[in-house]
Amino acid sequence: MNATALREGWAEYRRSPVAVLALLVVVAVVALALLAPWIAPQDPYNQAGLDLFDARLPPGETGSGGYVHWLGTDNAGRDLLSAILYGLRLSLTISVTAGLVALVVGAAIGLAAAYYGGWFGALAMRVVDLQLSLPAILLALVMVAMLGQGVPQLMLALIAAQYAYFARTAFGAASAERRKDYIEAALSTPLSGGRVLLRHLLPNTLPPLIVVVTVQIATAISLEATLSFLGLGLPITRPSLGLLIANGFQFMLSGRYWISVYPGIALMLTVLAINLVGDQLRQVLNPRRRR
Repeated sequence: MNATALREGWAEYRRSPVAVLALLVVVAVVALALLAPWIAPQDPYNQAGLDLFDARLPPGETGSGGYVHWLGTDNAGRDLLSAILYGLRLSLTISVTAGLVALVVGAAIGLAAAYYGGWFGALAMRVVDLQLSLPAILLALVMVAMLGQGVPQLMLALIAAQYAYFARTAFGAASAERRKDYIEAALSTPLSGGRVLLRHLLPNTLPPLIVVVTVQIATAISLEATLSFLGLGLPITRPSLGLLIANGFQFMLSGRYWISVYPGIALMLTVLAINLVGDQLRQVLNPRRRR
């Protein structure tokens, strides 16, 4: 994609003030997550640094550490602001990594199925369609139950639950491109099949895949939070947003709303902003908009 196309794409994107605001929120969330070790007043993963006397402090209270807990603390004495920043960092790391790996795996399957066709393409797409007929959360639950808890296991579960979306998208885009004259012309030259795939077919299937990867990253964040909320995701020593929400759920009716509400707001804003960015990218990258 050249500089002119990028400028045109950005001009089209910023026509929506909501999408621009969502992009700013995404950038802010990523920046806060990356800078969490330097801006968070507490390391919530350091169990030895937690004080149970600071448990369930309301927002604005000063704890035994001498600093103000602006969003309060949870039932383990963790500063919620610090826990949310570290939780965002962990959730984004897991979701982005799993989404990119699922993109590579799914795109490879979809492109190969469209390019080679025949029994291989039919079999690969039937497997993908079978997986797409099942809810992603169900597949993730089965994988986590089989693999156990931990960051690598959770990433594998998310990859297995999401690669089919990329495979189906890549297959649909590549099948349409496969029938065009420039692909037939490339195949009539001495170029190898792999070169045709990577240099000609893949670049023209990237726009829909870029849109899907943004949506699937938001979905991965929601899946990770759901699994952690159910106690099947990350261990309690590595609190993510879902686990923080689960920790405060039992205190909602006792007036200690902040333990669940603030992590829930952070999760909702992150997922909503990424989805809005993905929706605007769908409009920008839609080839029919130039017709």
